Amino acid sequence: MPVIARVAAAAALLALGGLAGWWIGRSAPSASLDVPAPAPAVATPASLPREAPPLSLPNTRVHPVPNSTTGRRYEVWVDLPPSYFESDKPYPVVFTTDADYGVPVIRSLRRRIGAKGRNLEDFVLVGLSYGVGEQSMPSKRRDYTPTNPFARPGTQASNAYSRNDVYGEAAAYRDYIERDVFPLIAKHYRVDMRRKVYVGHSLGGLFGSYVLLTRPEMFSHYILGSPSLWFDRRVIFDLEAEYAQRHRDLQAKVFLSIGAYETRGPDARHMGADMVGDMTRFEQVLRSRRYPGFRIESEILPDEDHLTVLPRTITHGLLWALPGTGPYSGS
Repeated sequence: MPVIARVAAAAALLALGGLAGWWIGRSAPSASLDVPAPAPAVATPASLPREAPPLSLPNTRVHPVPNSTTGRRYEVWVDLPPSYFESDKPYPVVFTTDADYGVPVIRSLRRRIGAKGRNLEDFVLVGLSYGVGEQSMPSKRRDYTPTNPFARPGTQASNAYSRNDVYGEAAAYRDYIERDVFPLIAKHYRVDMRRKVYVGHSLGGLFGSYVLLTRPEMFSHYILGSPSLWFDRRVIFDLEAEYAQRHRDLQAKVFLSIGAYETRGPDARHMGADMVGDMTRFEQVLRSRRYPGFRIESEILPDEDHLTVLPRTITHGLLWALPGTGPYSGS
């Protein structure tokens, strides 16, 4: 056989073998490397399904819930624990922003850590979506922020602020959750609406801080991960001072969590702002008010940055807010 023909034949066999290995790897262990096996028949691309069915999460439902005032479209994702179908008791409710990230992570942590209520009390999980059809950052910048930073003289466009986005509609989004989302959950699910836990990270943590200082009774517990308290020249501290002037109590329980790298430093994992310092100051100011009904805990997690910290924050926060019947077991 001519050399060119032998090379072409070898290339064809290698390509066929690679495709076969890919297909086998989807359904069974690959053959031993030191004992060659005959290549099985391989499905041709024409015989493969044109569209694979979408993945669905068991016991998870998606409700279209538009803002009844603005008409803006949102979705509410509801995930039920398996025990929900085995009892008649009402369940606490965990609400998370950034639903596309928060819901898969939190439902997995509930299953993995909960031990059927021994380590972590079962709960109904509610995910709050971005605006339907919108990218995440424009939606978050609009809905999770209390003010428009460009309303202040001297604010420049940067990685933190974009002139192409809308800011400062946290009040409208807060009202949407209370007016449109809460009644739907209370009507259709067996829940205890006196035990509502909020989970938010980054701008979601900023939004939770805003709700805490403007309508604290909306949630019984606030898990605020890496809150972006730097936003708009730390306007959240102005809101805190205004709340303190008008109130003598703050009926809420707050858990603050952040990664040790979320501050300025030389490492690529560090931030351009001292988020650790901001969170520490926020805790100190709230403690200094000595509100009778207020409780707060915090943690700075070593070897975590803004991208890696959230699973640990959620784990620790849920164990704090919804401890199980115990005794806790890590096996």
